[in-house]
Amino acid sequence: MSLERRNQLIRELCSLRGIGNADLVIERGVIAIDDFDVAIDFYKEDPAAIYVNFQFGIVSGGRTLRVFRLLLEANLSVYAQDQAQLGVEANTGGVVLVVRAVLEPNTDGQWLVELIEHYVEHGRYWRENILLSDDEMFRHLANGNYVWIRA
Repeated sequence: MSLERRNQLIRELCSLRGIGNADLVIERGVIAIDDFDVAIDFYKEDPAAIYVNFQFGIVSGGRTLRVFRLLLEANLSVYAQDQAQLGVEANTGGVVLVVRAVLEPNTDGQWLVELIEHYVEHGRYWRENILLSDDEMFRHLANGNYVWIRA
């Protein structure tokens, strides 16, 4: 993967999603899709992949430890099959999903759109059912019965 290929994928993504200023997205490396900030990066040390990072939202005070446990459970049971990992940013308290997406010769913008839309759906689930849940629902989710996991 090269910087040029990453930029081409971002241009195709912007075209398919009707986002006008692809050059600004390329410069920032971050695009807003369905209320989620999505960063698209590549690293010379790993030329076979791109990294797509999703900001799912902020963990409210008093819930960080329980949410962290849920994130670890999800990493083991849901995301272990993907090359994805959930975590909490120490500085912001935000839930972040990092996806390592392996590039194939036929990888194109449509593939990137589908990848992003798939994980944005995960983000919606986390926001609606975990991050924004009321206290009673949150206690039920975090009780250790794993009923909250949706694979």
